[in-house]
Amino acid sequence: MKRKEPAPDTEADAEVIDRDADWSRFLKSRYRKQLSELAREYPYRRSIEIDYRELESYGKTGLRMADELLENPGKVIEDVRNAIRNHQLIKGKDGKPTGDVNVRFINLPRKIGIRHIRSDHINKFISVEGILRKTTEVRPRIVQAVFRCPAGHITIKEQGYGRFREPDGCATEGCTFKKLELMPRRSRFIDSQKIRIQESPEGLRGGEQPQTLDVDVTDDLTGKVAPGDRVVINGILRSVQRVTHGEKNTVFDIYLECNSIEIAEKEFEEVQIDEKDEETILALSRDPQIYRKIVHSIAPTIYGNEDVKEAIALQLFGGIAKEMPDGSHLRGDIHVLLIGDPGIAKSQLLRYVVKLSPRAIYTSGQSSTSAGLTATAVKDEFGDGRWTLEAGALVLADMGIAAVDEMDKMQKEDRSALHEAMEQQSISVAKAGITATLKSRCALLGAANPKLGRFDDYLPIHDQINMPGSLLSRFDLIFKMSDKPDHTRDSAIASHILKAHSIGETIAQHRHSPIPGVDDKYIEEQLKPVTPEIDPGLFRKYVAYARRTCFPRLTEEAREALSAYYMQLRDLAAGSDKPVPITARQLEALVRLAEASARIRLSQEIAREDAERVIKIVDACLREVAYDPKTGTFEIDRVSSGITKGRRDLIRTIKQTIRQIQKDTGNDRVAVAELMDILVPQGFSREEIKAQIELFLREGEAMEPKSGFMKLI
Repeated sequence: MKRKEPAPDTEADAEVIDRDADWSRFLKSRYRKQLSELAREYPYRRSIEIDYRELESYGKTGLRMADELLENPGKVIEDVRNAIRNHQLIKGKDGKPTGDVNVRFINLPRKIGIRHIRSDHINKFISVEGILRKTTEVRPRIVQAVFRCPAGHITIKEQGYGRFREPDGCATEGCTFKKLELMPRRSRFIDSQKIRIQESPEGLRGGEQPQTLDVDVTDDLTGKVAPGDRVVINGILRSVQRVTHGEKNTVFDIYLECNSIEIAEKEFEEVQIDEKDEETILALSRDPQIYRKIVHSIAPTIYGNEDVKEAIALQLFGGIAKEMPDGSHLRGDIHVLLIGDPGIAKSQLLRYVVKLSPRAIYTSGQSSTSAGLTATAVKDEFGDGRWTLEAGALVLADMGIAAVDEMDKMQKEDRSALHEAMEQQSISVAKAGITATLKSRCALLGAANPKLGRFDDYLPIHDQINMPGSLLSRFDLIFKMSDKPDHTRDSAIASHILKAHSIGETIAQHRHSPIPGVDDKYIEEQLKPVTPEIDPGLFRKYVAYARRTCFPRLTEEAREALSAYYMQLRDLAAGSDKPVPITARQLEALVRLAEASARIRLSQEIAREDAERVIKIVDACLREVAYDPKTGTFEIDRVSSGITKGRRDLIRTIKQTIRQIQKDTGNDRVAVAELMDILVPQGFSREEIKAQIELFLREGEAMEPKSGFMKLI
């Protein structure tokens, strides 16, 4: 007797029932609490998040369902909705079961790089990671269009992504009307938003342009992210045919139909650290020579500059950001500025730091605008003609380092954009009707050249660089890198450079045609002077691990050392008409640097040695940029405003003397020669007086009615 095969319909029905039951059992066993919360808050809350790893751990059934999700996501999501509806897992306000919920899957184990997406991934469930570059406004999108013909018949047309689809005619049998009217009031809409995600710059090789992917976001996922956010987006890869001049093309465009968004809150989540890496890092932190090793691992091809490299090391590890009870924010990021003569390797240092930092962006001030650095509103095809917000370099460098070269070449209006980013660590945008505040929690490493080409030891630093004092004062450390001929030092630099070039030539030649006596051991030995003591890959992991796990506290000894240094300098100006040596801003910088110093050792306490180390660095910087040889003390105004106390006294004395002469003579015009005769005996030089008078005339505070005479305005 021939065996009777089951009917196809019956088999399909059984499969659906089994799938429903599987999903129902899984949700009841693992997500009972979430379901009850969703039922209580429905319809204001309409999504349930299912952890992919939780699904994988649900035995053989879970593995099958997880595999099915990746291959056929649309069917699986519908199955989950059916299970919720058929098994009455969620009931609406009216007490009736509902399956109209969004099923979100998160925590996929494998992330696909945007540049590695291929045609095989179309209609598959994938996970991509990157930086949010652009967002459009949240706007309603029609998903179910209701049409009415002149006879009053109703026709419903489901709508998808992209072009609006109209029915060919009335769907009612016997009705011949072709032109139908859309009824917006009876149609169904959902919130929609378009976002663009970009590859993280730290994962790119030299010369590669970051690739982007457009993402379609709907319903309760809209408006949750802003440009600059580090996100992981899970969804279904879709394709849409490209249309050129009304003709369909064989090339298709891809976009991601967003299922869930995970915002990376943890620092440097993209840096993978396994158990072996962790053991190596912990062993390295216990090395008594850890500071020396780290300094020598920063740009070893550049000879010397140990103090600058140590400061950069502290910047890489960073301090601790603090949120105060009153809502104020104290930054932990350390800003460093390198001002130096040409050819001193500033740009090389910046580019090397970008390699070492787990998250960093390099840009040049000469080729960057304020919009490119901060954020801007743009109108393009991405937003269908609407204004969209596009993040700049400082926003994309959030939680990392922004290396800005040639800062002195920036336009005045572009430099002003940096003020808020450096201190408040946010960027406020109010353009084209868009008002937003973007996060810019990054450390700034800047490089600039002196105005006159090279440093003049007799001029304050403010007069030598084309940057406002308000911006200079926001840097925690400012290094003056001068190129002064010194026989011993120049000989060492020459030897270092020539040796590096020589071994480079040997390697290149050996690869082309083997040289007798040259092997891997010989090359390794020759490369030692330019080989970092800590491998760059391990260095990046070390920094990421320290910033993730280490949050040191000030010990009493460290607090006393920092306080004593601060008070020592402040007391220099106490009770007298002396210049202000330092401000509270420098004390905060000391704390941040001390936290970074403790982080290098992976210590949970800031010891006295950390405080002494950073005091030494800050003191050396102040002596370079804030020391006044006339008074023999520090004067922070030489950096912050450029107007020293001596200059303020000169300005005040000149104006008082002019007014007194005008009062005595009854004449508005004052002879410059007479003014000189009065002021020179008071200790002011003729050059200083002449320069200040010229400045008065140039800035419009005075005028010259006749040669050799001046008049205050």
